Amino acid sequence: MAALKILMFTTFYPPYSFGGDAVGVQRMARALVARGHQVTVVHDEDSYLILGGKVQAEGVPDGVRRVGLRAKNGFLSNLLTQQTGRPTVHAGRFRRLIDEMAPDIIWYNNTSLVGGPGLLAYGDAFKVYEAHEHWLVCPTHVLWRHGRELCDKRECLKCVLTYRRPPQLWRYGGLMGRMLDKADLVIAKSEFSRRKHAEFGLKPEMQVLPYFLPDLDIGRVAPFAGHPRPYFLFVGRLEKIKGLQDVFPAMDKYPDADLLILGDGDYAEELKRQAAGHPRIQFLGRKSPDELNAYYRGALALIVPSVCYETFGIILIESFRLGTPVIARRLGPFPEIVETAGGGLLFETEAELLAAMTRMQSDAAGRASMAAAARGAFEEYWREDRVIAAFGAAFAQAARARGHLDLAERLEAGAFEGSA
Repeated sequence: MAALKILMFTTFYPPYSFGGDAVGVQRMARALVARGHQVTVVHDEDSYLILGGKVQAEGVPDGVRRVGLRAKNGFLSNLLTQQTGRPTVHAGRFRRLIDEMAPDIIWYNNTSLVGGPGLLAYGDAFKVYEAHEHWLVCPTHVLWRHGRELCDKRECLKCVLTYRRPPQLWRYGGLMGRMLDKADLVIAKSEFSRRKHAEFGLKPEMQVLPYFLPDLDIGRVAPFAGHPRPYFLFVGRLEKIKGLQDVFPAMDKYPDADLLILGDGDYAEELKRQAAGHPRIQFLGRKSPDELNAYYRGALALIVPSVCYETFGIILIESFRLGTPVIARRLGPFPEIVETAGGGLLFETEAELLAAMTRMQSDAAGRASMAAAARGAFEEYWREDRVIAAFGAAFAQAARARGHLDLAERLEAGAFEGSA
C-alpha cells in the first residue's frame, strides 16, 4: 500500500516544547512513520524561545521530517498571528510547502501561534483539527479564569488582560467557526472535553479519540529500589494549575509514606518554598523515560491533583501502562478515565485524599485489583495499535462523507493498522 503523505501543523513540537500535548503529537507522528507513511511536522520555534524555552538536543532521527519556523523578528511574527488569527510572516512558505508536498492529510493540532485558525484555509486535502487544549474556545487555552478559578462563563476580555496577553478581536467576528467549517473532522481528547467545547459554543461536532502509548513488557521494568520508604508519585510540569500545592497539607497528616515529585516548571521554586523543611516531600527533577517507568512501577499510586480542566491526562495512562493505580481529583476528564479503567480512586477534599492514600497503602488486595484493572484497561483502550486503528476508522468515515473517496478506500484497507 502506497504511503500516505501527512502534513501536521502545531505550535510546539519536541525539542521546542513544554508539555504533554507536543509529546502526544510526536508520538502520533512517529507511529505513522513506523507504519510506512511520510510525515512532515511544521512548528514555530520562535514561540517556544520567546516564552522562555531553552534550546534542547535534537535527539535521535525518527523518520519524521521536522520543519521548525524562525523569523527575523520572531516576536512580531507571533504577535501578528496572535492578533489576526491568520498566518502572516510564514504564509508564503506554507503555501509552497503544501503545493510541493501535495499531502493526503493536513492535520492541525495547536495552531495558536503557528498560523491561527486561518491556517485551515490552506490546501484542499482532507483536513483534521485535533484539540489538545481548549484553545478553540479559550484564548488562554486552559479555561482557568483570571489565573485563579475554573471558568464557567465567558469573561474573556478581562481574563486575557489578567494573563497580560493582548485581546484577540478576531474571536468576536466568527473567524474560528468559519475556519473550522473547512475541517473534515474535529477531534476532542475526552468526552468531558467534547462537552466543554460545546458548552462554550463550539458548533462543529467533535469525535472523541484519546491519546495512546506504545506497549511495554512490564515484566522487564524493575520497580525503583533506590528509595527506602513507601512513596506516592507526582509526575508533570510544576505549575500552579497542576494542583500539587494542595497535596502538601495532606502529607503533613500522613506519616506512613513519602511524596516523590518528578518534573520541573515555572512554579517549582514556590512549591519548594512551600515544602521547605518537610522531609517526606522530595523534588527529584526530570527523569529519563526508563527512570520514570521504574518510579511508576515502585509507587503506591500516582497522585493527579490538577485544579484546572485538562483535556485528557496522559500521565494517567502512563501509570496504567505500568500497572500502577492513580488517585486523581474528581475534575475534568479524570473521572471518566479512572472509572473506565477501574484503576484508581477519586477525591475532592483533603479528607478524601487522605482516605484514598490510606486505602492504597493498607489494602494490599484492593490495590492489586486496581493495578490489574489499570493494566487491562490500558491494553483495551489506550494501547497504540488500538487507538491508531480507531483513528483510521474515524478518518475513513469522515473522508468518505466529505468526498475524499481515494483516501477513504486506502484507510478502509488498513493504512493506519498494524503495530509499529
